[in-house]
Amino acid sequence: HPYLLWLARDPADDHRHPELERLRGKVVPITVRLGQGFRVLIVTGPNTGGKTVALKTIGLNTLIALSGVPIAVDAGSRVPFYTAVFADIGDEQSIEQSLSTFSSHLVHLIEILRQASASPLILLDELGAGTDPVEGAALGRALLDCFLERGWSAVITTHLSSLKEYAFSRDGAENAAMEFDPRTLRPTYRLLMGVPGGSNALAIARRLGLEAG
Repeated sequence: HPYLLWLARDPADDHRHPELERLRGKVVPITVRLGQGFRVLIVTGPNTGGKTVALKTIGLNTLIALSGVPIAVDAGSRVPFYTAVFADIGDEQSIEQSLSTFSSHLVHLIEILRQASASPLILLDELGAGTDPVEGAALGRALLDCFLERGWSAVITTHLSSLKEYAFSRDGAENAAMEFDPRTLRPTYRLLMGVPGGSNALAIARRLGLEAG
């Protein structure tokens, strides 16, 4: 398939980037698929659960591969020839430029819509955040509709339930979840394809020391 992104890592494979192991200790690999049956992947899951890291992993591996440099993935993995990679990751609030969290994301989205061409990969972190959840979700759904109608590929992260439902009801969209262990109240950092994830905000608040009462 000409637009199939397939980045696979075997959890049993002990080969990891030595600098990652030195800095972080245990490293959890992810396997992600995009482009065969769906072009938009909606990643949900807990805070501090690895959604943004997964997004950056996809983006960096794609850019490295498109630069002609081998990447640390299993045999059979594939990276299509995207014409460009666009990313809106992080929060760039600015008093000087009168940008809030929401408006800074919106400025980046407008630029992506203006600049993207035939076959881009678009990476969006926390789509629809920073404003009224209902309005943010409506805007997010409209943007994803636009991406699909133009034949663009996108991976987005979100906490909005409406966007999880979007992946169930819209052809060309699929859910993925960062796994959360309810016994330990900790994320496992594994990416599960085909299922939505919960934010687990209350469980995480308890684990971080927020007491009831």
